[in-house]
Amino acid sequence: MPADLNALRRDAARWLTDLEHAATALATRVAQRGAAAPDRVQVECFDLAWAAADRRAAQAGLAADGPLAGALGVLFATEAGEGALARLDAVARACGEAADEEALAALRAAPAWRALLRAVAVPDALDRVGAAVIERGDDGDDLPLDEATQMARDAFARLAAEVVAPLAGAIHRDDLTVPDAILTPMRDMGAFGLAIPDDFGGVAVDEQTAAVTMVAVTEVLSEASLAAAGSLITRPEILSRALLAGGTEAQKHDWLPRIAAGRPLCAIAITEPDYGSDVAALQLRATRVPGGWRLDGAKTWCTFAGKAELLMVVARTGGEGHRGLSLMMVEKPSDDGHAFAHVQPGGGRMEGRAIATIGYRGMHSFDLSFDAWFVADDRVIGEEGGVGRGFYLTMAGMTGGRMQTAARASGVMRAAVRAAIAHARDRRVFGAALGDYPLTRAKIARMAARAMACRRLAFEVARGRDPAAASFEAALAKLIACRSAEAVTREALQIHGGLGYAEETAVSRLFVDARVLSIFEGAEETLALKVVGRGLLERAV
Repeated sequence: MPADLNALRRDAARWLTDLEHAATALATRVAQRGAAAPDRVQVECFDLAWAAADRRAAQAGLAADGPLAGALGVLFATEAGEGALARLDAVARACGEAADEEALAALRAAPAWRALLRAVAVPDALDRVGAAVIERGDDGDDLPLDEATQMARDAFARLAAEVVAPLAGAIHRDDLTVPDAILTPMRDMGAFGLAIPDDFGGVAVDEQTAAVTMVAVTEVLSEASLAAAGSLITRPEILSRALLAGGTEAQKHDWLPRIAAGRPLCAIAITEPDYGSDVAALQLRATRVPGGWRLDGAKTWCTFAGKAELLMVVARTGGEGHRGLSLMMVEKPSDDGHAFAHVQPGGGRMEGRAIATIGYRGMHSFDLSFDAWFVADDRVIGEEGGVGRGFYLTMAGMTGGRMQTAARASGVMRAAVRAAIAHARDRRVFGAALGDYPLTRAKIARMAARAMACRRLAFEVARGRDPAAASFEAALAKLIACRSAEAVTREALQIHGGLGYAEETAVSRLFVDARVLSIFEGAEETLALKVVGRGLLERAV
């Protein structure tokens, strides 16, 4: 590792601060150009968002301690910095201001930055770092956790290794539903109550500890299987946060203890066939009837809807836009198959059919249809006071869901890096171990650096103390972690060669599972434009 590692970290941190100042100046120009027609600057906002995500993850990576983790943090800072510069160059060209382009050129030519690149972003340095990662078997980042979180993480890591991992391959290959062999110990260990306060039957002592524990547990479960374990606790968390934010006291005391116990299992029905991530435009119609509401319409991409016994459904109870939406808790029988149909005594009907997907199997995502399905008044979150508040309550839940999705991506990346290291050690080509070659070492160094920085960012966001920044920070963390998971799993599969393309190899599952991460819990375009990009412009002006 470099002898002057601390100096390199300080130089990288200073340069990233200068980069942030340049990005803020550009954001001001973009805001001015898009004041009358924001959608005309979508490309610029997208680039600004990605530059911010790269920079923020780089800053998180630089906080890693220890020789190997520190070297990986500096390596990622250089790669992320170059990527952010390229994005900002494109924005500057679009704005047409020579001063902005000159400022970025000065950043690129800064002596400290050039020295940093020569120190860590050259083949010899990549070879040393990659060899150290392969020898150790991981990134060497001993992330500090409080005692309770560490205990929870260790317990779920054992569950992941002993129960989930042996079942993960068959669940994926045979497109099975998550079995009770996984669900039962998850219930017994309190997995579904991690975000629920102990006053309501959960295990959360306070908001910050709960968020960090959720990230830690989600990560280790996702290492074993994203679909069969890592995503199981996302849905109850989203529903629990919505209940905590807007439910009546009676609803909280009735539903939260049951959700914490994993009885009922939960699913979230937000997306509709014609509206995707545009939550404010949803059209599933809820019509007032005596004693409650009648649901008519369709939902899609409702993950775990078959097995789940409780659906959080976003429905339109009023006029157009976000103020006309409400959240409803819709009960149904549990189904293990890929299709179901249920009829209420009054004639209401709900049908569901699993969508065939390339990955993320086990929980299954469903198309749903509702035909005169009755929902009682006390199943509206907040009851009469919650009518019209569905958009806000959904967003309250989605912030935690996005933070958790960054942790899911982190778990997938850690599994991919470890798989790549194991194969590089064992596989011999042209008379030498694959891990002895400089290109393999460079690939693994870059993979480990990216995975470590994204992981650091997920935990930093979970520890965040500014509630006002939570939505923005969670979106940033999800944005870069999910795209990074695609890149890291792709390289892991490539290192495996033809074997990586075989379904019998775990890395092939990691690769196809990773692809969904940038789509759900807010597609990356929606996050980049509507949350991160918009936030950057608002901060700039």
